[in-house]
Amino acid sequence: MKFLLTSSGLTNKSIAKALLELVGKKAKETIIAFIPTAANPIQDDKTWLINDLYNLKKQNFKSIDIVDISALPKKNWLPRLEDADVLFFSGGNVFHLMYWLKKSGLAKILPKLLKTKVYAGISAGSMVTTKDLSFSSAKRLYYEDLKGKPDEKGLGFFNFYFRPHLNSPHFPKVRKKFLLEMKKGLKDSIYALDDQSALKIKNGKIDIITEGKYLKI
Repeated sequence: MKFLLTSSGLTNKSIAKALLELVGKKAKETIIAFIPTAANPIQDDKTWLINDLYNLKKQNFKSIDIVDISALPKKNWLPRLEDADVLFFSGGNVFHLMYWLKKSGLAKILPKLLKTKVYAGISAGSMVTTKDLSFSSAKRLYYEDLKGKPDEKGLGFFNFYFRPHLNSPHFPKVRKKFLLEMKKGLKDSIYALDDQSALKIKNGKIDIITEGKYLKI
């Protein structure tokens, strides 16, 4: 399987190049399916989401489809994901995204889709690939069809913890000092990436792509 886990998407040439290396095609031959579902419950200025899409547009991909798995029936979204080379999951609320991955049925289908496609994530879209969502700063949302409160289980593709937006002024606690405190008692690694960094993962091999700063602890 192939993954590109980013903090803020295709923010520089190194990250964009890493994505194309995973796809194995030129940008003009590559189809992107952008899943914005995680952004839906966020009540703020969506300039960040527009910027993420604009960074995709600048790469001159063959096409960029926007596919919201929470707004469409499976018979609509599945063929569009099957047609894509890259499944690009937006940032936002990781618990909302996990809820809809399960409710829509995409969580069960993903392993099969990812035999031929690249998974790319931005922030929450990256965090959801791990086994544990406890490092998220997003609010846990309540849904009537859940029994009890939402758990913190992710898709479970990786055992490490992923924390985006290292040193960002918008996330003042995503700093080395706080991350070292959170690491206590944890056996698995933490990857903390700033907005100019990404993890490129192919068949379990992890490469850190960065034009900025990152921590592995």
